[in-house]
Formats: sequence, structure tokens, C-alpha cells
Amino acid sequence: MASFPESVHENDIGKAKFIGELLVPVAPFDQKSGREAWTVAFAPNGSYLAWSQGHRIVRLIPWTQCLKNFSLGHSGEVTDASSLEHLSRRGSDGGQVVPVGGEPREHTIDCGDTVWGMAFGSSVPEKQSRCVNIEWHRFKFGQDQLLLATGLNNGRIKIWDVYTGKLLLNLMDHTDVVRDLTFAPDGSLMLVSASRDKTLRVWDLKDDGNMVKVLRGHQNWVYCTAFSPNSSILCSVGAGKAVFLWNMDQYALIRKLEGHHHDVVSCDFSPDGALLATASYDTRVILWDHDKGTNLLELGHLFPPPSPIFAGGSNDRWVRSVSFCPDGRHIASITDDRLVRFWSIEERAPQAIASLSNGLCCAFSAEGNVLAAGTRDGSMHFWESPLSVSSLQHMCRMALRRVMTTQQVETLAIPTPLRDYLTYKVI
Repeated sequence: MASFPESVHENDIGKAKFIGELLVPVAPFDQKSGREAWTVAFAPNGSYLAWSQGHRIVRLIPWTQCLKNFSLGHSGEVTDASSLEHLSRRGSDGGQVVPVGGEPREHTIDCGDTVWGMAFGSSVPEKQSRCVNIEWHRFKFGQDQLLLATGLNNGRIKIWDVYTGKLLLNLMDHTDVVRDLTFAPDGSLMLVSASRDKTLRVWDLKDDGNMVKVLRGHQNWVYCTAFSPNSSILCSVGAGKAVFLWNMDQYALIRKLEGHHHDVVSCDFSPDGALLATASYDTRVILWDHDKGTNLLELGHLFPPPSPIFAGGSNDRWVRSVSFCPDGRHIASITDDRLVRFWSIEERAPQAIASLSNGLCCAFSAEGNVLAAGTRDGSMHFWESPLSVSSLQHMCRMALRRVMTTQQVETLAIPTPLRDYLTYKVI
């Protein structure tokens, strides 16, 4: 069994440029367990990198501080450090805006239990709470408020003020591990949690953390969730072969996507919302047209691919995490064969690879120029993304697909080749 198809020679695949790592101190033998970096996240405004480094601790580091230590060349200039020096913050108690002197500071948060899931959230004042009958709220989140939600081993969700490290909310309703968290991208501060108690729960932080809805349908643990860019669709995956799609306006199940042969453990939408990537222990990443429920592309990590009946036995090729690059053309995957793969949606073989032992999670920076990956020893590793200048065609396609579904594109009076391109049928 091989990691690449016979038509592809590993030596012909480019090597991703390793640019740095953030290591944790060597632990005594009796503390080596519980150090896993189960989750990593970048703040939407690019100001912070956060990851769970084990033993209840979340570490937050200003991203510009990391960039100064990394040899990115020209791509390191995409983050403007001077813009971060003028960050301001409105207190969660509704107080006045407090300027933050200098760049954001590095600090750690003790969450009180093992951290499995984590997500950044920021508020848009125009997005009101869905609980319209309540006129008074304990917390009034300002436009420059940056929150961090952490999902814990004891089933609790804690909401923190990133700039001060202050605990704002303690959400308690799950009865088992909170495995993943995701905020709606529209700034409404709607938070969705996925748990081993087989449920998804929707929380309204603008309503002081009120639980809005419980989404049921998974028959086993729920591992990962992801919002579409317009916040209208939620994807959830777990210990089962199906991919669940939910309508977040009606809190109803839209459909299940069938195609994986083992547990599905990670999911992510493309920046234009047209594509959905899911990763599974069956050694594959699948790209879906979620509007129509069709399988557009399979990215294999084991060749020849295992048959469905034996897919669960290829545990040295299990895919642990998948992440879409903000450019909409590239994907990264983490697998148990000690490789990080960078894919182009236009090719079936990796564009670049890198070595990584015991990888668990990955995420692209807000600009898309760096991939961060966490490992079982609580450390973080970074690579420069193999990006290229996007064509005008692709940028126009992304702009169109942000506002049009596949069904809407198919009704346009345009040539078939152009329609196929816009609906990603040619990838």
C-alpha cells in the first residue's frame, strides 16, 4: 500500500517550506498524557493564534509576534503589524472603549479541564439577538470585542475575553465532552457546540449565553462542525459515515451526504460556500457540492484505496483534520502516516507535502499564507502555504458563488462549459 497513486512519484511532489514551531516544555513522565493539542484557531482579524497545549491550558500569542520569528520572505508582509497596535476593546459590561496599548500580549488561560474544542468570535453590533423579547442583557459586546470559546472535557463551555483573559460566561448543558465549537461568521455571536453526548447545541451569546436549540440526529459522538460563510448552513460530522447539513434559519436537517466508509472527523467550507470538504478515517477527503449533495472530488491518502469493508483497518492513513485555505483553491490535510498534504482543488495528487509526527489538527492563518498544525505533545508547527496568484476566472467564480447556489447558477443562460466551471464540475 502506498501514500500516492502509481502515476505520482513522491520525489516529484514539492516539499512545503517549514518556517517555525512553538514547543512546550518537556514534561515529566507522569505528565506526558493529556498534552494533546486537540484544537488550533486563528482570530478572524488575524490578531491572535490560540491552541490547546494540554493540561487545561490554552495559549494565546499575537500572530505578528510569530511572524517576526518566521522567515516568510515577501509573504510575511501580508499582516500589517501597525494596524494591530491600535486595537480597542469595549468592555463586556457595556463600558467605554478601552485602548489596548501596543500590540496584543501573549498569555495563557487555565480552563480548569482538558480543552477539546475552541473558536474565536467577534461581534457585529447590527446583528441583534434572536431573542427579541428581552430588552436587557448582562453583557453588551462591542464591535471590537474578541471572544474565545473553549469546550471542555466535563461538558462545559467557557467564554473568555481574549484581551483581558477574563471569564465571561460558563455554559452548562452538555452531559459529555464538548468536542468542537464554531461561531457563525456573520458576527451574530451564535455559537454551536458538538459533543460526545450525540447532540449539537446552539447558543446565543448576545442573549447572555441562552441555549436556543438542541439539534439531534447523530447516533454517536459528534466530532466537528462548520458554518457556511453566510451562516445559513451548518455541517456536522461524527462517529458515523454520514455528513449532516442543517438549515440554521429553521434549525432543521436539510440532508445527509453519504459516501464515506468510516467515521467522519473533520469538515470545512470553502470561502465562497460552494464546496464542502470532509475528512474521514476511511483515508479520504471528499469535496462535495452540498447544494446538490454530490461528490465532486476524492483526495486519497492510500493507494490502492481500501474497499469499503476494510476501510476501518487502514489506521496508519486515518485523516485527522482538513482545512480550506482562504484563497479557495487549496486544502490541507493531516494524516496518521506522518505527512501534511497541501492539495489544489484542480489536482488529484498533493501539490506539496511535509513531515509531521502525531498530527491532530490544522488551520490556515486568516491571510492563508501559513498553515499551523498541532500534535500530541502540545506543540505547534508552521509551514508556508504553496500559494499562487489566483486567476481572474477563479476570483470571479468565488464572487458569484458567494451569492448564488448551484441550482441558481444552473438556471443561467450561459454556455455549458462556463456553467460547469462555475459549479466546480470541472475540478
